[in-house]
Parts: sequence; C-alpha cells; structure tokens
Amino acid sequence: MNIKQIAKKAGVSVATVSRVMNHPENVAEHTREKIRKVMEEEGYKPNWFAQGLNFNKTMTIGLIVPHILNQMYMEIAKGVEDVVLAKGYITFIGNGEMNPKTEREYLDQLIQRKVDGIIIIFSSLESDELARLEKNDIPLVLIGANRDAPEFNMVKVDAKIAAETMVKHLLGCGHKRIAFLMGSDPREENEDMYDGYCRGLRSAGIRPDEDMVIKVDNSIEGGYQGTKKLLSITRPEAIYAANDNIAFGALDALKESGISVPDEVALAGFGNYRMSNMVEPKLTTSEVPYHKMGVYGARLLMDIIETQDKEEFDTRMITLQSKLKVRKSCGHNERIGEMF
Repeated sequence: MNIKQIAKKAGVSVATVSRVMNHPENVAEHTREKIRKVMEEEGYKPNWFAQGLNFNKTMTIGLIVPHILNQMYMEIAKGVEDVVLAKGYITFIGNGEMNPKTEREYLDQLIQRKVDGIIIIFSSLESDELARLEKNDIPLVLIGANRDAPEFNMVKVDAKIAAETMVKHLLGCGHKRIAFLMGSDPREENEDMYDGYCRGLRSAGIRPDEDMVIKVDNSIEGGYQGTKKLLSITRPEAIYAANDNIAFGALDALKESGISVPDEVALAGFGNYRMSNMVEPKLTTSEVPYHKMGVYGARLLMDIIETQDKEEFDTRMITLQSKLKVRKSCGHNERIGEMF
C-alpha cells in the first residue's frame, strides 16, 4: 500500500494525504480522520525519510568511532544511542580506525545522506576538514580532546588531572621510581597523561627520567612488550599504564619475569575496564565516565539540532573528571578506594 492507493481508497487527492502526514493542521478534521482510518485499516507506515525531508530533517545522526571493537569507544557509543534513540533518531555508526582518510570518507557519506548532526569520537581531523560540516549546516560535536579543533563543541575527560592524581597516589604509597607506559592513541589524551605524569613527579621534587617512559601500542600485547623493554633498561618501583589493556599486558610481563605485583612493583592503569576488577591482583585504575561522555555529547548535539537560530548557539566545552579506584595492585591490601 502506497500513498496513491491510500488517497484513492479515501477518495481524496495525493496532496491531501501528504498534508495530513506533514501539516495536519491545514486539513479539515473530518478529512483527517477519514484518511487516518484508511491508514490504520491498511497498516500503512509513512516513509520516515521522505517525510523527514519535508521538515528538512532525516531524524538520523552520524557517529564515527576510532575502533569499533574497543570497549571504551563502545561505552561512549552506548551513551550516545541512549539519548538519540529516546529523541526518535537513529544512528549511523562508522569505524574510523584512527585514519584521517577513512574519517573523511565517512564524513562525505554522512553529508550526502543529509544527517541532522554528527558526533566524532577522538577525531584525527583538523579544523579546516571539520569546517566542511558547517558549510553544509550540519552540527558537529567532538568527544575526546582535539587541540586542532578548539572552535567546535566538545566533551572530554581531564586526562592530565587523572594522571597527576594517580602519580601522587603512587608516591603516597612510597614509590618514587615510577615508569609510564605511554599509549599511541588517542594522541592528545596520551600527551595530556604524560604532562600529568611529569607534573605529579615534579610536585614531589622528582625529575622525570626519559628511560622510565616507554611508548607502546594501545593493547595488551603493547603493554607486555613495553614492560619487557622497560625491564631490560631499568627496574621501576611502580608502573603507570595509559590504559587498562596496557596494564594487563604489563601484569603478564611482570609475572613472567618472576616479579611480584605489588610486593616488588606496583601497577596502575586508566579506564576501569571490566577486567580490571577481575585480574589478580585487582588493578588500581582511574574510572573514566565513558558512558556519560556519550550522553553529554548526544545531549549537546540534540540541543544544537533543536535550536532554531544555530548562529546564536555558543560553542561549549564540557570537561568531565575521572575517579581514582584504589585496589591491590598498587600495594593496598584493602579495597576501600572502590567505595568512593
């Protein structure tokens, strides 16, 4: 059953049926009811895309994630979905693979499909490339720090404060030789963590040592290989990993090397992944509000979409904080830190 058949059965023109679907206030009540009754009898569902075009809306948004199998990105995506679905929108998800070329291709496709807005998680694109969206009147929200695009709406976590807080905690546990396994991506978040790591050491009068900083891939294998390399150079009292996966790899390498955690080397991560509370010893880490990042990013995008005069919408920067989760891997015998 299509719109022409609905019009024929109701004894009205196709234009009248179209007005009932898009501008019912312009159609007499008895005519509206007659057409709606026919639609109900025939189980007719209007084409949402065609209907949306009449309001210059497609009721869709685009979401580009760096790695679709990464847990933290999927938690952010879940936060986005929870908000936009409640608003009646659907989401097109693209796997950007931390590759600028792939991101550009997705942007081109989303622009062609006339989505109502776009969210990019940890974008690798610069301002001039993202500005194409403004030229096409498509609102954009970035989730994750991007110093190359400060003029865009953004939701991020303060990784610098998180790293500084963790280093100070490790110092408070009596560890002074603290190594840092620095991840490869997201680039700016890892750079912020490195700054926080250095700031935490300097606050205790300790000069950062380049031999104690190992750059690794963002994976369990990266953490394993990075720790093996670190141990071939020096023996730290504590290892701080840029994410929990790296920390899991470090834990494996330490155990394989016959080094007890936390008795001989303390260990801490970042993210509070689900496995962090299941490994032995349980991992001290920073709980990052990934789901909340997605929720805030989606709410911000919806606010822009629903604003009549978008030129009057001020650019917003939302910064969220992490929470220290103290567990046994840093030397604490109790899990009291998990209560806060």
